Amino acid sequence: MVVRWLWGGVLALFCTVAGAVEAPATPAVIHLAGEDWEGYTAADGRGLAWDVLRQIFEPAGVKLDIRTEPYTRSVGLARRGEVDACVGSYRDEARDLHYPRWNFDNDHIYALGLAGSPVPTPQTLGNYRLAWVRGYGYESYLPNVHSYNEVIRRTGILSMLIQHRADYYIDGLTEIDYVVSQAEDPSQFRRTHIAELPLYLCFAKTPRAEQLMALFDQRMELLVKNGELKPIFERWKQPYPFELD
Repeated sequence: MVVRWLWGGVLALFCTVAGAVEAPATPAVIHLAGEDWEGYTAADGRGLAWDVLRQIFEPAGVKLDIRTEPYTRSVGLARRGEVDACVGSYRDEARDLHYPRWNFDNDHIYALGLAGSPVPTPQTLGNYRLAWVRGYGYESYLPNVHSYNEVIRRTGILSMLIQHRADYYIDGLTEIDYVVSQAEDPSQFRRTHIAELPLYLCFAKTPRAEQLMALFDQRMELLVKNGELKPIFERWKQPYPFELD
């Protein structure tokens, strides 16, 4: 009887030690890559997205390490495991990466065209020649899209529209506003809202990143339930994407 009790104690101790070995501590830093967008994911660490992500991770003991890169390079860095996640991806947009259950924001998608052009709708977009930045893959998220051109950078968008080489440029509102701000006469152009697309972190396929993704979903579940993220969106004067029924 005593021997059996001793063996039981040894087995329990072994299981406890084994469990501790199998459950490594959550990383103290999350390495993130994203584009440089003023007021959202600025290179200096300011912006709505950075503030939201800080509120998700830092109270759980995980600091943000920010790396500013173009979107396609951010995805590549995550695929190679050089960062834990890229910021601002659409659901399942990037292959070979993990997507969490929760998005952290919505992308407000607009069509930018000349002020005198017809007002586009999601149903009529397929009738027009569209343009967007390479890698964004809007053809997978917008209905009836047939004719589109992928551009390398946004610097030539306004001249493309003025010279009628495209009817509408598709992008998120932050990016559209930046493009219009470069115009000599912004009144030449009109923005039209066409879709809301959830924005995600896309995580690397590494044990470390998988731990951080699990933490992200746990924290989002809590923060949406208690409304703790809402003041951040209000401070940046942006729509709150997590209204509960």
